[in-house]
Amino acid sequence: MLYGEHGLLTVLIEVLEALLPLLIFFAIFQILYLKFPRLELVKLIRGIILTAIGMILFLYGVYNGFLPVGQEIGEILGNFEHKWILMPFGFIMGFLATFAEPAVRVLCYQIEESSSGFIKSNLMIYTLSIGVGVFVAIAMAKLVYGIPFQYIIIPGYILAILLLWLSDKDFIAIAFDAGGVATGPMAVTFLMSMAIGVASSIDGRNPVIDGFGLVAMIALAPIIFVMILGVYIRYIGVDTNG
Repeated sequence: MLYGEHGLLTVLIEVLEALLPLLIFFAIFQILYLKFPRLELVKLIRGIILTAIGMILFLYGVYNGFLPVGQEIGEILGNFEHKWILMPFGFIMGFLATFAEPAVRVLCYQIEESSSGFIKSNLMIYTLSIGVGVFVAIAMAKLVYGIPFQYIIIPGYILAILLLWLSDKDFIAIAFDAGGVATGPMAVTFLMSMAIGVASSIDGRNPVIDGFGLVAMIALAPIIFVMILGVYIRYIGVDTNG
């Protein structure tokens, strides 16, 4: 638990290595320029300690929970006789992982607040969740049928570029921010490890070549689906409050 490749002590060292340069950088600016009062420094140090604890617990949980479980599930699914079941299962897992992603909910609430309620948060959450679910299903089809990655990603980005001219302008920037938010810890840790597990259990598939690329597809999904929503609203004039 404490030692080993993903032990608590190893994770602690990783987090310290990540935070220490930032702390040194801040200390230099504090001495030379910022000169925060003592009370502000105490608050800042408390926040840094809580951040470090959160990162340690999160990474320890990822290494010892999400990653191995996702890979095991992927290997079990990859051994199913009827491989087509991977596609609907991929859709469900992609939908649920995005629906449960905290960063997605924060973004959607901010969208509703910034648009004065014009774009409802629930509408955005379901749009992003469905979009990611569809692209995870496509990723599973890619694994099952051996579809080259470039045959999916290149047409996807061409479609995204075309939608830039068709979508309502209010949705364009939202779409690209949503693409980054959707690739949060739920997607990267669980769905990616599941895809690698599937690739490792299907004959003729290489986990490195075929297992990766899912995160890029997850990032592309919200961009396309949010801008499609923008096209729908622009030309149909739908009330998003419904």
